[in-house]
Amino acid sequence: MSQRKIPGDTSRATIRDVADRAGVSVASVSRVLSGNHPASDDLRRRVLKAARELDYAPNSHTRPSAGGRTPTVAVLLDAITGAAFAHVAKGVEGAAALRGWLSLVGTTGGSPERELALVELVRQQGVAAVVLLGGAYDVDAYQERMARFARTLDAAGSHLVLVGRPPLTGDVPVTTVDYDNDGGAYAMANHLLSAGHRRILVLPGPAELTTAQGRLNGARRAFATYGAPFEAAMVRHGPYDYEHGSRAVQDALHRGTEFTAVLAGTDVVAAGAMQALREAGLRVPEDVSVVGYDDIPLASQLTPQLTTVHVPYEEMGHVALRAAADWRRGGDARRSGGDGGRQVLGTHVVVRQSVRPPARPA
Repeated sequence: MSQRKIPGDTSRATIRDVADRAGVSVASVSRVLSGNHPASDDLRRRVLKAARELDYAPNSHTRPSAGGRTPTVAVLLDAITGAAFAHVAKGVEGAAALRGWLSLVGTTGGSPERELALVELVRQQGVAAVVLLGGAYDVDAYQERMARFARTLDAAGSHLVLVGRPPLTGDVPVTTVDYDNDGGAYAMANHLLSAGHRRILVLPGPAELTTAQGRLNGARRAFATYGAPFEAAMVRHGPYDYEHGSRAVQDALHRGTEFTAVLAGTDVVAAGAMQALREAGLRVPEDVSVVGYDDIPLASQLTPQLTTVHVPYEEMGHVALRAAADWRRGGDARRSGGDGGRQVLGTHVVVRQSVRPPARPA
């Protein structure tokens, strides 16, 4: 039977020490800390409490606070080519470099299984923090999966930061850095409505994605404020890519759908919509107004320059890394558990050249 850790004992705790402290089997501890197997709330609570008290990390090389080791932050995102969240990653990397931290970047391809595998991998590597970027699919398993990530990372002395994702409920050791997604869409739809547009083709993004849901909700609220009917038939869901913007506009024109403006879920989608309108012999904004969301460099490079919603992506990266560093500096205070908090950054409309009042007011 192994000895329990006592104050002043500088030897590293083992998984058996954790099992002894929690009064459970080694296999039970392994199940909880791996995060890959179901465990009751009581078992999880006992194991994580014991792991925190013993400052347990699975292997000697996994402890982020090991003497002399450079802290590392792992940034996980759907795709490294995604313009918006590439700017978040840039912000994280810049803030990390200022603090002497290293940065790792991994891509999930939008796969929950790949996401889980990467979180487990970087946990084993002893990163100081894991930053997960981008919207999440609105499914029941999301809260449970993220809570499991947060608790297993916390047990290893690491911290989970969610960026642009829904906050978690309950007593979970996680920090959320978000932006006013719904408010940005509300402001942009309001901009179109105030210009006289009522027949607006809305391309919010994938129906199951929380980001798209927020943007659609914001647009709906703006219509309600104006007392204008919001038609579900004017909504076209699809991926946040150029091809979807082009196909959605082509399909609407082919079906004879009347619209005077396009409210796109991203600047890239807006660019695809503009190209489809040009191919159909329509001018932007003289015939159809087009707006985007994100304010990536592409928005000011298009012709005409795109009116869009500015999201402070790079600043979100700075805030995410600062939150992780603050959590790490908290030492024993952070081990009491609980939410690391939610920070919400503002968005605003950037008015450029792609909006005019409709030729025939509604």
